[in-house]
Amino acid sequence: MPAHLYRHARIFTSAPRPWADALVVVGDRLAYVGDEATAARVAGPDALMHDLDGATVLPGFVDGHAHVVGTGEAAAQVNLWGANTVEEIQRRIRTWAEQNPDAPRVPATGWKHGDIPGGTPDRGMLDAVVADRPVYAQAYDFHSIWLNSAALAEAGIDDTTASPPGGTVHRDERGAATGLVDETAMHQLVWPVLDRFATDSDRDEALATVLTAYAESGIVGSTDMALGEDDYAAMRRADAAGTLTTRIAGFWRVQPTGDETGNLAQVARAVELATHASTPYLRVTGIKVMVDGTVDGCTASLGEPYTNGTKADPIWSLAELAPVVAAADAAGLQVAMHAIGDEATRVAIGAVEQAVALNGPKERRHRIEHLEVVDAADIDRLAALGITASMQPVHADPAIQENWRRVLGDERADRGFPWPEMTDAGATLVLGTDSPTSPHAPLPNMFIAATRRSALDPSLPANIPHYALPLADAIVHATRDAAWASRSEHLHGRLAEGLYADFIVLDRDIFARPVEELLETRVLRTVVGGRVVHPAQPGGDR
Repeated sequence: MPAHLYRHARIFTSAPRPWADALVVVGDRLAYVGDEATAARVAGPDALMHDLDGATVLPGFVDGHAHVVGTGEAAAQVNLWGANTVEEIQRRIRTWAEQNPDAPRVPATGWKHGDIPGGTPDRGMLDAVVADRPVYAQAYDFHSIWLNSAALAEAGIDDTTASPPGGTVHRDERGAATGLVDETAMHQLVWPVLDRFATDSDRDEALATVLTAYAESGIVGSTDMALGEDDYAAMRRADAAGTLTTRIAGFWRVQPTGDETGNLAQVARAVELATHASTPYLRVTGIKVMVDGTVDGCTASLGEPYTNGTKADPIWSLAELAPVVAAADAAGLQVAMHAIGDEATRVAIGAVEQAVALNGPKERRHRIEHLEVVDAADIDRLAALGITASMQPVHADPAIQENWRRVLGDERADRGFPWPEMTDAGATLVLGTDSPTSPHAPLPNMFIAATRRSALDPSLPANIPHYALPLADAIVHATRDAAWASRSEHLHGRLAEGLYADFIVLDRDIFARPVEELLETRVLRTVVGGRVVHPAQPGGDR
């Protein structure tokens, strides 16, 4: 098998020696990363040459937080991103329904609470444009879903349906279901209905769609948060067929049942899967729990009320969460905890503290996801416990911040998404996208990280510019650190000898050009395990 020598390049390695001129690939691994003369000797006289003509090479991006199959599913739905008004939401839904007359239901995604007067959508707004078929419109944050009357009937939700703990079937002043369902009520009452309509073929197609999008945008690894049986089965099928071109580390979704035995049974299932035969492309590494909701929906748990006077309890109390975290910790699983509000963050930290006290010293890589509103004292606490801060620059895009800032108030909003405070305290910072709640493309995500400006509308002023990150640091957090945070550092995330040859080639030097050009930069080539997956190559088993 001849070696492949990639030369005449500017290579950013995300490693202790950050820059190189050439790299050598033998089989699916990197054999050398460094200077050209040494690379030529390592590659040997029969090496296949790839002259990159001075192009910039990066480790492939590892999305630190995503929903893989869901990202592919969203691509086929009505796109409500940027709709901004009820009228535009209605227009897009009506147009899709007219263009797809045989579709049994109308799926949509991407509306924001700030798009709706008062932040409270009503089923009548959807009935006005589609009354003959169920409409399921997922909010952009995937913590609320908006149903028309037909969808409420199909889901079996009526004026008497009880809201489960941690969720709400919203009602009007007369007690009638409005069509807005959020958090655990959505998870337990609506999503299972939609899952029944999806086939294995549908999930396989959605996975294929997102894998293509990942390859085109330079994502070679993804951290799937809230993995479940059906999506995992689709990934297993793709892995067995040799078509899984992104390495996936999965965190198994654990839902609150109100019963400790039921909660721990879900942890046991994750342990079973984590000890299953893992492959270089697919493995389960931990569990995921939702400690609270979102700021936009006023379901994130805060120590002080929102500006509208409301206050949300955590979905999991510390007493309920601690046994789950301790059981996973004892079994060697990672725990990823969604905590957006400061009160939820304290619950998450407290659960890790109890696990440490119960299980004693050991290697741990627990994580808190999002951390949008967090006290400085709690940043110190999480850093001291070795908890990873997993955050998403795309959620700080100024174009989607108006309602977020309004319901928090200026004092809390002005400390939103404090990425540098995490690293200053000594915590590992991981960057991701949380797609499909946000666009999956990593380069615009890096633009927001490096500027605090909007990738959706770059003309907007920066959002708390002193929290911006140096571009090179942001890329490290989205490659090396993201791999480490899912225990994948032995696979990829850096360009170093012995790791898989997972890297991307860009059409320009993003370190030398104006930062705005990140929004225009294209990925010319994506290589995973030595195999070129973008542009797609005919044949070529991995």
